[in-house]
Amino acid sequence: MRSFLDFEKPIAEVEGKIEELRHLSGGSEINIAEEVARLEGKVERLLLTTYQKLTPWQKVQVARHQDRPRFRNIISHLIEEFTPLAGDRNFGEDSALPGGLGRFRGHSVVVMGMEKGSTTEERVRYNFGMAKPEGYRKARRLIELADRFGLPIVTFIDTAGAYPGVGAEERGQAEAIARSIEACLAVKVPVIACIVGEGGSGGAIALAAADHIIMFEHSVYSVISPEGCASILWRSADQSQVAAEALRLTAQDLHKLDVIDEIVQEPVGGAHRRPDEALTALGDSIEKALKILLPQNGKDLKAKRREKFLAMGKIGLS
Repeated sequence: MRSFLDFEKPIAEVEGKIEELRHLSGGSEINIAEEVARLEGKVERLLLTTYQKLTPWQKVQVARHQDRPRFRNIISHLIEEFTPLAGDRNFGEDSALPGGLGRFRGHSVVVMGMEKGSTTEERVRYNFGMAKPEGYRKARRLIELADRFGLPIVTFIDTAGAYPGVGAEERGQAEAIARSIEACLAVKVPVIACIVGEGGSGGAIALAAADHIIMFEHSVYSVISPEGCASILWRSADQSQVAAEALRLTAQDLHKLDVIDEIVQEPVGGAHRRPDEALTALGDSIEKALKILLPQNGKDLKAKRREKFLAMGKIGLS
């Protein structure tokens, strides 16, 4: 059963009427095709008008939607012959940050990302997509492996942030994230990062220090969650909507600021409504970026990537 966000109530009501009509007509000869078609047209119009004017806070809600494509959906749709590689060779395996080898449209690649899970059981198993130090150390291991064998790296980011628990801090969470960023910036192979849901804090940038950064139209990318920002600045999560506006966390804002390189349009109503269509569009963007990056010299790639991140936030001096 489809779940609806708060601002989608008018859409939910019309879709509820469609389901009622179909249920009432089951087994009878009542012809409801015209009425259903009329209501379906109304749903499309409501979706179009609603999603054309989403506020930053509403985009946060869409980015967190439980039916949004997850890492395993992305792998099954875009990656062939995926072989997962586990463990950081130091402490253990982190299921929140899976990764491995695979083939993307004829290219051998190293691929990794965050898995949030969809059901309550899955979310607990994957720690809600919040990786621990062992996850980021595994990511660093895979990044260095890709560099050694000359394989491009593709990452898929969907996390509220790195896990903030005591155990994670004791095992060096900040250092593990920093080393992962360092590894991304040091390799001489193409790195493509895709923010498919939430891109939260250092947990996201650990896999997003890339040559080409792609964001889904309704994904978000920020140094802190709106709730976290509101609790620090206003001592209340009630100001989350205000914080979302101030953080400039939408794909459109970040593209204007040159923090990201490309926005992939989502189907009307968000990627959670038609995930296969959304993932095909994402795959096309990745393929296009690979064609541009693969022929480039490794040293040049590394130098350009470094300059790209050094340039972020620079303010000209008069």
